[in-house]
Amino acid sequence: MALPHLDRPISEPVELAPGAPLRAERIRQGREVAASEPFVHFHDVHELVLFGQVAGHFDTEDRRHALAPHSLVFVPSLHQHDFALAPGPRDWILLQIDAAAGDPLLAAPGLERLRQPFCAQPDPDLHRRLSQLADWLVGLVPDDPLALPLAGLLLRAIVRAPAVEGEKLAADTHGLHRLRPAIDRLRRHPADAPGAEQAAALCALSPAYFSRRFKQQVGMSWSDYVRTHRLHLASRRLLDTSQSIAAIASELGFATASHFGDLFHRRFGMTPGEYRQAGQSKHLDA
Repeated sequence: MALPHLDRPISEPVELAPGAPLRAERIRQGREVAASEPFVHFHDVHELVLFGQVAGHFDTEDRRHALAPHSLVFVPSLHQHDFALAPGPRDWILLQIDAAAGDPLLAAPGLERLRQPFCAQPDPDLHRRLSQLADWLVGLVPDDPLALPLAGLLLRAIVRAPAVEGEKLAADTHGLHRLRPAIDRLRRHPADAPGAEQAAALCALSPAYFSRRFKQQVGMSWSDYVRTHRLHLASRRLLDTSQSIAAIASELGFATASHFGDLFHRRFGMTPGEYRQAGQSKHLDA
């Protein structure tokens, strides 16, 4: 039985298979492909792109980096970024890691570099090793027990690549970074999420301006975002842990287990118990 996906509360939805902490895929485009249209976006996954053949540029929130063959790009969750790729043949491996699963990896000592977007140009030996790890990862099913540890090893390796500094871009005063204090607080303490007024204060914005800007940037209200984020965490815990449904509801800040069940059913079309059972059946059938 296929489990329903949860819409990511983000400008560019990224769907991972239910119960899978990541996805890895190889993309190849031929000589007939046109230049890509720039599109500033963000999403609630950590993203690594290992390029093979490529030309163009990668923009973070404040810098532009030239892309060359074998460039790599890493973008932590919810950081705005943009790619503009030149026409012609190009290929890359894309790794997207669920934020809840990836945050502990990024918090490990020695990986501080991964907390901000960066572009790098590995030397030939490092590129070959990165490619070997990435090829292995692409060959696994997303929920393979080896997938997340292997992704962690890949992240540890990319921090060794020399940075491509890039050029400074004009400051974007309307970007998502102005909302990050509230989003970061929610992700650190989902059971104690700030209300709209407190979230606005964390961002040094008036409540009215915060609410309007949040809806414009993210596509939903702050309260809807909080609820959707909690439900996303709950869906992972139902599949990844043996915690009781009541404990999951309590730890994520839902008023009661029955209220959690109602919201979960409304979002996923099945109860938390049915969702967990369907996930267990999927693994037994694999």
